[in-house]
Amino acid sequence: MEPKKESESTRIARRKRGGDFVSSPRPSKSLRRTDSQAEPCTLCGANEWDTDMTRGETVCSSCGFVAEQNMIDPGAEWVNHSDSADRSRVGAPTTVSLSDKGLSTVIDKRDLIGSNARMNGMSSRQVRDWRRRATIDQRSKTRDSRSRNLAKAMQFIRDRGDLPPQLRDQASALYRKAVEKGLVTGRSIRGVTAACVYIAAREAKIPRRIEDIAEKFDMIKEVEVKELKRTIRLVARELGTHHITGPTEYLDKFHSDLQLPPKVLGRANEIWDQTKNDLAWQGKKPSGIAGVLLYRASADCGSNRTQNEVCKVCGVSEVTLRGLLKILNQRVPKLEDS
Repeated sequence: MEPKKESESTRIARRKRGGDFVSSPRPSKSLRRTDSQAEPCTLCGANEWDTDMTRGETVCSSCGFVAEQNMIDPGAEWVNHSDSADRSRVGAPTTVSLSDKGLSTVIDKRDLIGSNARMNGMSSRQVRDWRRRATIDQRSKTRDSRSRNLAKAMQFIRDRGDLPPQLRDQASALYRKAVEKGLVTGRSIRGVTAACVYIAAREAKIPRRIEDIAEKFDMIKEVEVKELKRTIRLVARELGTHHITGPTEYLDKFHSDLQLPPKVLGRANEIWDQTKNDLAWQGKKPSGIAGVLLYRASADCGSNRTQNEVCKVCGVSEVTLRGLLKILNQRVPKLEDS
């Protein structure tokens, strides 16, 4: 009677227990297993498995039995086929802040400047030819009106939005939705991009005054500011962004601009907690309310600021500030007495 043949996995386990480990030959594709182990070990009965992602093996942690080998890694592939240390071969990730989402190639004109061109061994004739090719390449990407519109709008958001990268992408996504809904037709690209920047900052609860946004986008005239406010209301209504800015969102910024001590900010928040449910604040500008809260809190804490200084920071007139201060003084003592 012939002895029973020993399987390959049994021989590997026996060699590991004996201390003399010999690697097994690479199995064919038909013998490879890619599923994780859910059943107990066939040798010791334990159900404790360790996976070595570097070697592609699943091993029993009790007896050392190799249940799987040459496993296929389902993750991203990072392989470098050149001699450099960089293993990345997929390029930068896509971003909505670029008109083509960064999927197309670009001939960088920085490499065609005199000093850089000489370092790359390019003659003046070659530099001239490559500059012409770069111009043609740029024009070929913006042949239709929508591509030109997106290219100009994304440039506005990047250069004038003054937003962190995450909010910049959010503002770019809002503008793309506005283009799909036809909100840009008949309106200036500058105005719609400014409205998207303001709405993105407002949704993230980052204080941005409309006047500050208008100044960054060169919309200084009163007519342009009014048109920007109309565009903001339209875009917010059509895209479903209805966050309402409150005075507390401006307190940190105004407190920093006025260079007040920390106790003033605490006092301003305390005053607002006492008066925030009062109906007298309805219809009042949130930045003006934040300014009068800091003005009153600075006076209470002995770090006085003039009305002119507070008005310059919060963007209201001194008449408006005095009117808000009158409302505040009528309510704070009454609440404190009660």
